[in-house]
Amino acid sequence: MKDYLKKLIKKKEERAKELRKLIQAASTADEVRSLGDTLNAVLEELQDAKEQLDKLDEDGDGDGNGDGKGGENGNGDEDEGRSVIPSGAQVRNAGVTTLAAFQTAQAAQKREKTDPHDTAEYRAAFMNYVCRNVPIPAEMRAAATTAAADAGAAIPTTLMNEIIMKLDTYGNIYAKVRKLNVQGGVAIPIVSLKPAATWVGEKSSDAQKIEANSKITFSYFGVECKIAQTLLVNVATIEAFQALFVPLAAEAIVKALEIAIMNGNGTSQPLGILKDSRVPAANVITITPSEFTSWEGWHKKVKAKMKKAYRNGDFIMNQATFDGYIDGMVDKNGQPIGRTNYGINGEETYRFLGKTVETVEDDLIASWDDAKKGDVVAVFANLQDYAINSNMQMTAVKWTDNDTNEVKNKCIMIVDGKLVDANGVLIIKKGEDAASAATSES
Repeated sequence: MKDYLKKLIKKKEERAKELRKLIQAASTADEVRSLGDTLNAVLEELQDAKEQLDKLDEDGDGDGNGDGKGGENGNGDEDEGRSVIPSGAQVRNAGVTTLAAFQTAQAAQKREKTDPHDTAEYRAAFMNYVCRNVPIPAEMRAAATTAAADAGAAIPTTLMNEIIMKLDTYGNIYAKVRKLNVQGGVAIPIVSLKPAATWVGEKSSDAQKIEANSKITFSYFGVECKIAQTLLVNVATIEAFQALFVPLAAEAIVKALEIAIMNGNGTSQPLGILKDSRVPAANVITITPSEFTSWEGWHKKVKAKMKKAYRNGDFIMNQATFDGYIDGMVDKNGQPIGRTNYGINGEETYRFLGKTVETVEDDLIASWDDAKKGDVVAVFANLQDYAINSNMQMTAVKWTDNDTNEVKNKCIMIVDGKLVDANGVLIIKKGEDAASAATSES
């Protein structure tokens, strides 16, 4: 009996391995679902056989009949153990045990409780939708959470989580801003609590109310990245599809988000820090070329404007600006105020005036050399004072570009963002020296 169970276990393991390969090569959701059900049944029978074998080992039955005649039955006829049924064995009905039927019901109930967008069937169907234009079955789309009329398919949960994770990896600015998930269109009050106190004996202090006079409201903006069909059409497996789709979508979306965080117009995209009219006029600083290259200029015109309550922030400037003008700058005593540190992992950390420096590309902030008079060359802000509002759900849409006769895909994310507190933001703009101004006027 033990030999028979061992042969059965080996056969079931080989069948399960074969079914897994067939699932990976499947081209339709129905085929994946059918093979998945068969695999579950095989795995349940495999588990049942293993349990029966373990029970034989525990009982010490050896050959399964306890009559001391090895592989023979009570009549001395050899039957290789097939006619011997141990007392602990399950009674089979058409190849399915009562225990297996119960386990199948439990597995079905468990699948019903799982995320419908996180099943193997849906991931395979989504890959076929994007890569081969195979429509996702109606029963899979019925539970989609998006209400957008042009959304073709909700991105699978595991794939979506991977995209969100990659955003933090690629974008230093995005990684530092605050993430919110509040309903769009709802006004959020901002409380300004600054009561005044008086000494007893001078006069009675007036009762002062806590008021929320200012509010911010988030809207709904869609950020999308488009991927040509020719790039994805040859992807054959879910693993290869995810490895290709995730970095493409993540890199494009985080770039758009970071540009909007700095320069968004607030009408068709989030309101950027540099476009927010709530930044106090006194916090907009114009610095001349001679001041820009000196410790005294930065110390008197920039650091002196940092309010004590808002000094926990970062400088944001172009990489070329830091490398060409800030790195190596010293104070009046010769001590470095702008430098690059190298950690034990070899990565660079930029510091200036005791603050961390986040360097960005030209499409966020222009370099000092490329900037014109009046252009922003640096920003000081606590990025936690900027909030990105999104439910972090993404959808994919497929359409045909009739101008180029290409089938394309796009990934859409609904998001908004704006400064929650603009009082601590310093915006540094490029000016010109008095001598240069006089020369240009003449």
